[in-house]
Amino acid sequence: MKKSLNLWLPPCAWAGFIFYLSSIPSLTTNLGVWDFILRKAAHISEYFIFTLLIYRAFKNSFGFTTVWLLVWSACISFGYAVTDEFHQTFIATRSGNSTDVAIDAIGIVLFCLLLPFFRNTRFLTYGKN
Repeated sequence: MKKSLNLWLPPCAWAGFIFYLSSIPSLTTNLGVWDFILRKAAHISEYFIFTLLIYRAFKNSFGFTTVWLLVWSACISFGYAVTDEFHQTFIATRSGNSTDVAIDAIGIVLFCLLLPFFRNTRFLTYGKN
C-alpha cells in the first residue's frame, strides 16, 4: 500500500498543481515577449515532469515493456493536456488553446526522447538498490 501511495501520489499531486495553475485567471508577468517565453517554457516543463511521474508510477507498478510504458505515459499526459485546456474555457480571462496542447506535447515528446539518459536512475527504479 505504501509503495502504491509513493508511486501514484506524485503524479496525482502534479495533476492537481497543473489544475490549480490553470484555475488562476491571469498568469502574466508584464515582461513582454519574455512573459510569453516563460509561460510556454512552463507548459513544456509541467508536462515533461508529469510524463516522468506517470512513467515512474507505471514502471514500478506493472510489467510493461519500455515502449508500452512510454505509450501509456504519453497518452495519459496528452489526454490531461487536452482536458486542462478545456478546463480553462471555464475560467474568466482564460481560454482553451490547441496551440498550448501542442506545446504541452513538446514536453511529453522531450521526456520520451531523453528517457535513455536517465532510464535506470534510482528515482525511476523505485525501491531497487
